[in-house]
Amino acid sequence: MTSISTMRGDTGETSLAGGVRVSKGSLRVEACGDVDELISSLGFARSLCEDGALAAFTRAVQQDLFKIGSALATPAESPTPQVGIDAALVERLTAEVHRLEAIDGMLADWSIPGGHRTAAAYDVARSTCRRAERSLVRLQDSGAAVQPSILADLNRLSDPLWLFGRKLDRDA
Repeated sequence: MTSISTMRGDTGETSLAGGVRVSKGSLRVEACGDVDELISSLGFARSLCEDGALAAFTRAVQQDLFKIGSALATPAESPTPQVGIDAALVERLTAEVHRLEAIDGMLADWSIPGGHRTAAAYDVARSTCRRAERSLVRLQDSGAAVQPSILADLNRLSDPLWLFGRKLDRDA
């Protein structure tokens, strides 16, 4: 019987794509972990969301983030080729921002998170997204190659997440 508990990480190292071993404290592992946490935060928000369109968009974003996590988990020295992340993700997020901004009165409310449970969950996801973005910048600043579209995607993603919260507050 196969087990997910390999015990290979008991010494503080983990494997990236292609079997590359690194410290669990590495900037790459931190960035991967922050993206993973963002996926989970979005899952929590989606589980509360009764707006079908927002929930569907959120699920699509989660699927995109799995691809981003895979790309981040594949360092340059890996024998496994890195998944390419194209600019279409950024364009889709930008289009969603424009769609939401066009809703009458949408930008009039700069509310404090917590007005509505689901909106608050999206606000938590937004702040998690910002942390993941900062982790990516630190990884890039360390000299590691990061696909430009990954950084742009996380930068853009926080905008619709903020707008989702405002829309949900407004609709409540």
